Amino acid sequence: VKFRDLLATARDLDADALATGHYVRRLMGSDGAELHRGVDPTKDQSYFLFATTREQIDFLRFPLGGMSKDTVREHAARLSLPVAAKPDSQDICFVPNGDYASIVAKLRPGAIDPGDIVDRDGVVLARHDGIINFTIGQRRGIGIGGTETPLYVLRIEPDTRRVVVGPRAALARDTIILNGVNWLGGGELLAGKTDITAKMRSTQLPVAGTVHAGLDGGAIVELTEPEFGISPGQACVLYDGDRVLGGGWITRDQQASKAA
Repeated sequence: VKFRDLLATARDLDADALATGHYVRRLMGSDGAELHRGVDPTKDQSYFLFATTREQIDFLRFPLGGMSKDTVREHAARLSLPVAAKPDSQDICFVPNGDYASIVAKLRPGAIDPGDIVDRDGVVLARHDGIINFTIGQRRGIGIGGTETPLYVLRIEPDTRRVVVGPRAALARDTIILNGVNWLGGGELLAGKTDITAKMRSTQLPVAGTVHAGLDGGAIVELTEPEFGISPGQACVLYDGDRVLGGGWITRDQQASKAA
């Protein structure tokens, strides 16, 4: 809504810019406006804005990106704003009680259908009450005890409602395939490898790697060291230092040859 309908409304009103409260910075570079991490690492929202287009960044302003949250609160108190001491939001705004499962159940009823928990060979180990209760890399709450080595969720198969589990080593990935890529670096994303750091989760520290163009507007990210728990459907956001180079959606990945 903010970066589509609200931008369109701002342009209809002949506004000079649209300002939002995101903790991210808009800095001018040699090729125009760039997207950079917010200076407060605990509040930085650049991971969530990787799909912002160049045209949108030209029109957007982020006045809070250069401040810490404490400084923002001080300004709010100075201006007698009633939200100056408002607690930080911990949830998605339209899921105020944190009950994500009920939202997903309404949108995808099949996610609460029971199914099998199987090993990598397809052997049924247990039953589950819906794939909605699992995520890639999950260890606790799988419902299988007494195994020689801990089991992790390796893969979720929505069509068959199967949850595939196995050892942690099987989660290791050093190659990630992306689609829906939005590239904000200089020029176009090329077939040659570009050094980057990447985040596969918003709270993760960036990890080193390279990126190059893939098929049909996609990209291939190769990590210097394998990561664990990479899940299709997550965003992979690419950085050059503090600058957001863009990112895309993880579609499939290859098991790391470096994995133990």
